[in-house]
Amino acid sequence: MNAIESLNSCYRRLNKQRSVFPSSQALMKALYLGTFEIAKKWTMPIRNWGKVRGELEIMYPDRMLI
Repeated sequence: MNAIESLNSCYRRLNKQRSVFPSSQALMKALYLGTFEIAKKWTMPIRNWGKVRGELEIMYPDRMLI
């Protein structure tokens, strides 16, 4: 399972508990807080991150802060 499928699965589990949100802001807040909790479980390092970061720094030198 890739990262996006995993995140979507966690969102589905989060929203099963709530069937109705009073506003779109309440939905966004629930997704934000859910993402924050889900991210705590992501402990594996990204494969080849050094190479990827180097390429991103070349492609977007003004966006990558060291």
